[in-house]
Formats: sequence, structure tokens, C-alpha cells
Amino acid sequence: MSDIASPPVQPEPHGAAFPAGTVGRGLFWLAVVFSLFQIATAAHLVDMPSQITRAVHVGFLMALTFPLMAYAKPRSGLLTSLGWTLALAGVAVALYQWVEYRDLILRAGRPTDLDITVGVIALLTVFAAGYAMMGIALPIIAGLFLAYCLFGEYLPYPLNHRGYAFGQVIDHMAYGTEGIYGIPIYVSSTYIFLFILFGSFLERAGMIQLFTDVSMGFFGHRQGGAAKVSVVSSGLMGTISGSGVANVVTTGQFTIPLMKRFGYRAEFAGGVESTASMGGQIMPPVMGAVAFIMAETLDVPYVEVVKAALIPAILYFASAFWIVHLEAGKFALRGLPKDELPSPFRAVRERWMLLVPLAVLIYLLFGGYTPLFAGTVGLGLTVLLILGGSIVLGLPKGIIRVLFWICLGLVTAAFLNFGSMVLFAAVAALIAWCALSKGGRETLGLLRDSLGEGARTALPVGVACALVGIVIGTMTLTGAANTFGQFIVSIGEQSLFLSLVLTMITCIFLGMGIPTIPNYIITSSIAGPALLDLGVPLIVSHMFVFYFGILADLTPPVALACFAAAPIAKASGLRISMEAIKVAAAGFVIPFMAVYTPVLMLQPGGPLAEAIGFWPAVAYTVVKTVLSIGLWGVAVIGWMGRPLGWPIRILAMVAAFTLIAALPLTDEIGFALAALTAGLIWFGKGRTAQA
Repeated sequence: MSDIASPPVQPEPHGAAFPAGTVGRGLFWLAVVFSLFQIATAAHLVDMPSQITRAVHVGFLMALTFPLMAYAKPRSGLLTSLGWTLALAGVAVALYQWVEYRDLILRAGRPTDLDITVGVIALLTVFAAGYAMMGIALPIIAGLFLAYCLFGEYLPYPLNHRGYAFGQVIDHMAYGTEGIYGIPIYVSSTYIFLFILFGSFLERAGMIQLFTDVSMGFFGHRQGGAAKVSVVSSGLMGTISGSGVANVVTTGQFTIPLMKRFGYRAEFAGGVESTASMGGQIMPPVMGAVAFIMAETLDVPYVEVVKAALIPAILYFASAFWIVHLEAGKFALRGLPKDELPSPFRAVRERWMLLVPLAVLIYLLFGGYTPLFAGTVGLGLTVLLILGGSIVLGLPKGIIRVLFWICLGLVTAAFLNFGSMVLFAAVAALIAWCALSKGGRETLGLLRDSLGEGARTALPVGVACALVGIVIGTMTLTGAANTFGQFIVSIGEQSLFLSLVLTMITCIFLGMGIPTIPNYIITSSIAGPALLDLGVPLIVSHMFVFYFGILADLTPPVALACFAAAPIAKASGLRISMEAIKVAAAGFVIPFMAVYTPVLMLQPGGPLAEAIGFWPAVAYTVVKTVLSIGLWGVAVIGWMGRPLGWPIRILAMVAAFTLIAALPLTDEIGFALAALTAGLIWFGKGRTAQA
């Protein structure tokens, strides 16, 4: 039985994300308390009404965001004072919601002057937090929607509404479950926070090293091995992280320099890492935070979202892998000597227990359990694993260590019959055990740092969810989604393709300034119902929006993921973005194909499934998509066993696009052009060999 050594702990009781000194330590411990509060409410160790949980969650977000942002900038007395004032105001709003909870329910729709004052403060703090954390773009968008509530009655038809009093708008936005405390903040305070903690614990336990070693062992020696390692390791990281930019700055620190060392252009290396990292948000089982919001919005089991994402996610990474392979062939980039690489089987054998929480998480999610329960259990198992790995080092080698792991396994398995309290009792016992030894106390420090870092990582997501709640509140109050939806439907009656293109442009345009989560929430609430009216299955329309919200982080001019990779690659963010678009081509293709052939997302419907049956349609569509991706790679890289001229590349691109289109005879034409392309490549290869 292998043991898991505890990673070294930082000497300071907080990470680099917190300022040094007494203030930094105070904020760090506040973050730890925030994480413990979220764990306690998720595990029902503490039960309180959902409205109070959401309000306290936002209060913690405000209490941490403003001081951290103030201390992250050059010291200014005015800025620091403003930060603490806004933080205290955010906490006061949360306390008011808690203390006045029952009275607020009783006077819902009839707010007092004090209610309106506190509601205005709540809105101001959320807007300020959004600006401090993410810049001006999202606050401007949310502000425009709020202004529409207040002044939309003066707009011309059909943009106008009946008009709402100031107090009514504030009451709708700052109280109840339609504005700030709507579905986005509910999901942030439950699923998202828990899974961010889950990823934080696994990373500190050594999961990044395990994924890297496995990727290096399997692919490091192959053609273009360094870039293939990036694709695979970032895809694996996506199964526990779901944060594209976070993946770039973690796995990218290793993979980008590795790719450059083996001859890849700096721009291409950054593009590969950005594409693979953003793909983590669509890679089951955890996916990104959007997946949880989608499941809650559509009122479907989370496993349905995972099912819809599975084939597209595999195709997305297969596309990146293929383009990396062609680029390596074009420039004759070889891998590392096999004897210098780690053994993937040894890496799994030594750290196999790190995979147990992930395996249990997958089992529970696909077994019909809620994501909240699955995440709680997964987090509990990860903590047990870290604690047990420390304790077992102090036990004699041999049978005693084996018996320890067996007993721990039996205790944790009991949660299926006796609930998650068994897990928490075991965690408490192991914490007490670890507190008695030096190595154990270092492990407790590791857990403490994971709690603090997890809460810090969750801040941008939580603030975005609170601010975008104002957009949702505007939709529910004014029915604004109907206006834009009718516009899309009117275009779709003439051309569904144009409606899809308009939706895609909207997603990418919004993505130039706001993160994936608010981008998805805004565009899905507007475009989702409209696409449903045009006959697109609801989950497919939401996945369509989801994909292009992600791809917005790869698309110029903002390309957030690419600019995060730029300092690591030492290259221009815009040039990295152009390379990322080539590598991520499948991401632009798959959403359109899924609309016309929903079987690509394992959804019923579409003429193909009706004609030949569901599973044959799935197989046919996957084969067609793979062939299209293959042709696209040949076209953009210009290599297939030999350099290719522009005539063949253009032919390959035309063949790829005809396979994507869902028009009469386009498949037949696409297959014919694909065969012609393959024949020309083969014939040219033979002539090159003879020469």
C-alpha cells in the first residue's frame, strides 16, 4: 500500500493572494471562516433559510473583496479607508437581511424607507465589488439593465415597459430571490464554492503532479510530445478545476516553457495551453461553474448536462491534440527520450488514492445524487486522504499501514448507509490525531491554507454571480428577454443559421469584457427561449451559448486566457489568441452541428435520428465531425506527412465546411471532397518519395 507524503507548507499561514502582515493574516483567517461556513451549510451541519445563506455568502464576498483589492494596489490611505468602509457596509447588509428575515418576508412588496436605504447600499457595494474585481465592463452592462428598469418606460415601442417605482425596483433587486440573491448567487453559495474547494484540496494534495506525470509518461516521447502533454494535463485538470484562466496559470507554468524548449513557437505554445485550459470548463465530470447554473436554470439533473457535454468535450480535445500533432510534424518536433520520462503506471501506483475522491464524485453524480451531496462527500474524502496520508507515515511499515487504510476505507464507505456525518466524524478524529505530531500539524496547515486559498479563488465567481443577478432581475421584472427573443425568432423564421450567428456574436461580444458565467447567464436568458421557439432543444441552445461564452476568452481583442498565458510564453497576447483560434476550431464548429443534429449532444430530435435511429445517428455524426476536424487541421497547419500547397489546403477547408453544413447533399459533397483531398495528399506523397 503506497503512502502519500504531505507537500511542504508555506512558512506564512496564508498564500501569496493575501497581503503580508497582520492585516493579511486577518483576511486569511476570515477566508478560512468563509470556507468553513460554506462547508457547514452544504453538509447541513448548520441549517438556515436559503435567503439567509445567500445573504451571508454575499456578505463574506464583500468583506474579503474590498480589503484585498485595496491592499493589492499601491498603498493609499483614501483607497484603504474606502475599501474597509465598503466591506463593513456589505457585512451590515448581510446582518440586516439575517436579523430582519421574517419581517422582510411579511412586508414583501411594501418596503420601508430603511429597507430601500439598505437595498441601495447593497446594490452600491455589489457594483463596486464587480468593478474592483473585474473592471468596468460587467458593472456597465448590469447598470444599463438597472437603468432600463428605472427609465425603460420612456423608450419607444417595442423597447418600453409599463414603468416601475424606484422602491419597487430596489425591493425586487435587493431582497427576495430574483435580483442579487437569485439563482446565480444560490449556485455560487452551494455547488460552485464547494467544487472550488474540492479542486483546491486536490491540487495541494498533489493532483497536478499526478496528471503531469501521467501525461508525460504516455505522450512525452511522441511526436510533439510537449504540446500533447499540455493538452492532456490541462484536460485532466479541467475535471477537478473548471476554471480556464486558473488552469493557464497553473499547468501553463510547466507546459508552456516545456513546449518552447522543444521547438514550438511561443505564440503556438501559449495558444495550445489557453485552448486546452479553457476546454476544462466543458470537460465532465466537474466542468465549469456554468454547468451547475445551467442544471439549476433548466431544472434538470446535473448528469443531463454532463451527458450533453461528453462527446463535444472529447471532440474538442481531440481537435487540439490533432492540430498539435500536425504542427509538430510540420516542424519535425520530437519528444523526450522515453527513459527520461516518468512512468505513468508508477505515478498512478504511488498516488492512486488521489483518484479515489474523483472516482467517488463521478459515481455519485452519475448515480443520481445531487451535486451538493456529491461535492460534500468528495471534499470529505479528499480531506481524509490528506490526513490519512500524513498519519500513516508515523505507523510501522507493512501490515499495520494496510490495516489502517482498510479501516479508514470501511469507515468512509459507511456514509452511503449512515449519511455524510460519518465522514465528518472520521475527519474530526483524524484532525485530533494529526494535532499530536509535528508532521500532522504541518498537514493541518496544508488544509488550513487550502481553505483560505479556495475562498480567495471563489471571490471573482461569487461577485460576478451577485452582479449578474441584477440582469436576471431585470428580465423577470420587465420581461425584456421577450423583446430580444422576438427579434431572434423573426430572423430565425427566415434563417435559423443567421439567428445562431447573431447569438454567437452576442456571446463573443459580451465575452470581451465579462467572465464566462455572467456571459452565459445573460445570453441564455435572452437567446435560450428564442432558440427553443425555433425548434432547438433547450439544453442544446444553452450549450450553444455556453461554448461561445468560453471561446470568447480565446477571441481577440480581449482574449483573457491568452493574455494570462502571454507573460509565461513571453509573447503577444493577440498573437497567442490567433493561434488559439486555430487550435480551438472544433469549439466553433460543434455548437452549430449540435443545433442541426442534436444527437451530437446525446439529445433526441433532428431529421437524421428520425430517419436512421438514435444511436446510428450518433455514430454517423461523430464520424462526420471527426473527419471535418481532421480536414480543418490539415487546412490550417498545411502539413500531412509533407508540406501542403494552398490548393489542397483550400480544398480541405471546403470539404470540412460542407461536412458541417446540414443542407441537402452537403454530406455527400463533403465526403467526396474529403476523398479527393486524401487522394491528392497520397498521390503527392508518392511523388515526393520517388523524387
